[in-house]
Amino acid sequence: MRNVVVAAIQMSCSTETEENIENAEKLIREAASRGGQIILIQELFENIYFCQDIDDDYFELAHEVENHPMLNSMSSLAKELNVVLPISFFEKANKVYFNSLMVIDADGSQLGVYRKTHIPDNPGYYEKYYFSPGNTGFKVWDTKYAKIGIGICWDQWFPESARCMALMGAEMLFYPTAIGSEPSNPQEDTSFHWQMCMRGHAASNVMPVIAANRIGTEKGKMTEISFYGKSFIAGNQGNIIAEADLREETIILAELDLDQLERERQESVLFRDRRPEHYKTILTLDGRSK
Repeated sequence: MRNVVVAAIQMSCSTETEENIENAEKLIREAASRGGQIILIQELFENIYFCQDIDDDYFELAHEVENHPMLNSMSSLAKELNVVLPISFFEKANKVYFNSLMVIDADGSQLGVYRKTHIPDNPGYYEKYYFSPGNTGFKVWDTKYAKIGIGICWDQWFPESARCMALMGAEMLFYPTAIGSEPSNPQEDTSFHWQMCMRGHAASNVMPVIAANRIGTEKGKMTEISFYGKSFIAGNQGNIIAEADLREETIILAELDLDQLERERQESVLFRDRRPEHYKTILTLDGRSK
């Protein structure tokens, strides 16, 4: 058996970057002490979710990958704890900026960057002002404990993302997230839809999905968002294995048997019976033939 313990962390964030990083490191240490081997923390945890506002000052939060202080610190932590850390960060790359993630292996090595493919632009979620669309394509990372695919927040709503990573050999899918109330419709609760969408990815690709969301209410200049937590780990049938609540700083964990999961994927024959030659419509925006 190839067993691995996965963990998801949810926490609130403030404008104090160092405090947020220290809290994240504390929670990662706790997750590792409870057996976590691949530990996911939420999207853009270094600061508040600044995309509520359009403010050029927030570009100062971005750093180049090379000699990135937080990423280097997380690499040391991963090596010390012998854990894999997918770490979300605001990336500066010459003249452009990306919503990015570095995968850090259990020996502290930085395996490479994924840049968020799908960039939202809705009231309170003005990411297109800050981030260029990712140019890395989807990736799968061969870490010490498992082959993992990772999407970032809005990526999780697109089944194409999950299927691409599954086809590339992922054994499980991870989604760091920052989602909550909708400033244009504060009464709307998208948390059920959010979970069900990713649970569908788990079921249709016959592999676990791990999602980490933030918590707390953050006020922008004109709007505020109450992030609804509900971080979860889903099994390969879309079943919830572990779930956090709406408000509490939480670590959730689950032990997964990767060999058994692989057998169940083979038995499902879903990948055998795919007919990609008939899926050309998916390559269009409007459903029309090229």
